[in-house]
Amino acid sequence: MKHSCIITGATGYIGSHLVKYLLEQGWEVRIISQPEFGYANIEDVKDKIHIFEYDHDINSLINYFRSVNAEVVFHLAAAVITDYKPEQVSILIQSNIQFGTEILEAMKYSSTRLFVSTGSYWQNCNSDIYNPVDLYAATKEAFEKILQYYVDAHLFRAITLRLFDVYGEDDQRPKLLNLLKEIAGTDKSIDMSPGSQYLDIVHISDVCSAYLKAFEYLVTNNDISNGIYGVYTGNRLTLKQIVVEFEKVMDKKIKVNWGSRPYKKREVMNPTTVYSQLPNWHPSVKPLNGLALFNNSGGVICKYLCSNLNFAA
Repeated sequence: MKHSCIITGATGYIGSHLVKYLLEQGWEVRIISQPEFGYANIEDVKDKIHIFEYDHDINSLINYFRSVNAEVVFHLAAAVITDYKPEQVSILIQSNIQFGTEILEAMKYSSTRLFVSTGSYWQNCNSDIYNPVDLYAATKEAFEKILQYYVDAHLFRAITLRLFDVYGEDDQRPKLLNLLKEIAGTDKSIDMSPGSQYLDIVHISDVCSAYLKAFEYLVTNNDISNGIYGVYTGNRLTLKQIVVEFEKVMDKKIKVNWGSRPYKKREVMNPTTVYSQLPNWHPSVKPLNGLALFNNSGGVICKYLCSNLNFAA
């Protein structure tokens, strides 16, 4: 019998990879989407999945959950806006708090009781128990408190995966490694911070396996009601080290103006250590191998890195 799931955020980079990964594992995959975001990342598998286009009518969402009764929800949908403008506050609240709460509310009316959510290591600046780096991280933290209510009141069982810096060779967003690759061996340069901040980069294939392991852990451990685990390798590199190693991989010089930009006010200099790594999950792609994979195709490291650079001609 096939496992069945509902995935939110399935058209984004991580979500689309999870869709394809679970299909390869033989899962029946359903997604909840908003058509305005398009389906470019999953166009090649659209005919293999079930798509529910959410029009923000919660009653239709409830009816959908009643009709499906999936085993688990993988919740990846989010608005990642780090340097937000005042008019974007409502987007952060709606996407990161309200939408997820509507999913949980709809779950009440179905047999679905397992929920795997997505957090960020930015929720713990300086490894403090509560110290979000920015409003985005604060909304993720707020949603986790709401999730705890549904766990307590409606006997849901959940795991939140606090993701670190996710990268992959087919991510087409204009992020750090793409920019480095573009200027490597040219006269162009990049302005960066001093580059001493540590990062823990995790390959997209390992992130996908973490979601599956989280589901399996919930199924096999009934004593887990609402766990929070980190998805990290433990092999941390400074921003400078990443650039140096990428130079070696490409065998090209990259001109970086180190220290031409200050660190941000709430810069994460060393990723948090306040939560354990997901049990029974082990990353298979080492960072240096991942950089080589990237160089042989094309892709990027996630949002965090790019906030530390500027182009300079």
